[in-house]
Amino acid sequence: MKLIIIIPCYNEELRLNIDSFIKFGSDHQHINFLFVNDGSTDNTTFVIQQICDKLKNSSLIVLDKNKGKAEAIRTAVLSFKNQVSEYDFIGYMDADLSVKLEELSNFIKIINERSEIKFIMGSRVNLLGSDIKRTLKRHYTGRLFATVFSILFKKNIYDTQCGLKLIESSLITQLFKDKFISKWLFDIELIIRWDIIFPEYKNMIIEHPLKSWHDISGSKLKLTNFIYAPFQLFLIWKKYRNFIK
Repeated sequence: MKLIIIIPCYNEELRLNIDSFIKFGSDHQHINFLFVNDGSTDNTTFVIQQICDKLKNSSLIVLDKNKGKAEAIRTAVLSFKNQVSEYDFIGYMDADLSVKLEELSNFIKIINERSEIKFIMGSRVNLLGSDIKRTLKRHYTGRLFATVFSILFKKNIYDTQCGLKLIESSLITQLFKDKFISKWLFDIELIIRWDIIFPEYKNMIIEHPLKSWHDISGSKLKLTNFIYAPFQLFLIWKKYRNFIK
């Protein structure tokens, strides 16, 4: 199975683990990494270039100005829309590796075992035997968004905001064709779009508990993100409310 994983990066100079990407990428040649420098003002491009120089299955897109995580990923998806057939699944994950790269191998195993899966998303469930470490603020904020999402959009989900998601390559371009309302809550809109665009695949999207997730300091989320979140949720609901059943 061949994957391409998009890594959006904004001022990640001090958080990009060069050795982890090079080691994992070298051992897993079937997984390609596409880094997107989202208008960083530090030396993020230089750090990513060090990875790309040593890892042939990696590449870099540089955006002139910061567009936000949603648009950075969307730009990357659309940049290779004519080459999607070269990959089985396309996904994205956070640059800080709060989700370990080894989870990609776990996801591939699940997809191979369950061929009906077309969209798989990580879920930070602190189950017995798992290693989920995040701040109380992140935990309760995540639970709040998931609860509000479930109520507004009538869809049960535990974790909308986990940074790891894989989507079958033949379907992803349609999902990312249009811009998202929110730079941060775009995952919610992505899930809604899935049901609207691919109703026949409604039951082929799953959450899979991560074995490990560690909160990494230096998050770009600001207080304003939390303040505007309810308003953005309302805008998303307003746009798609006629499709909710």
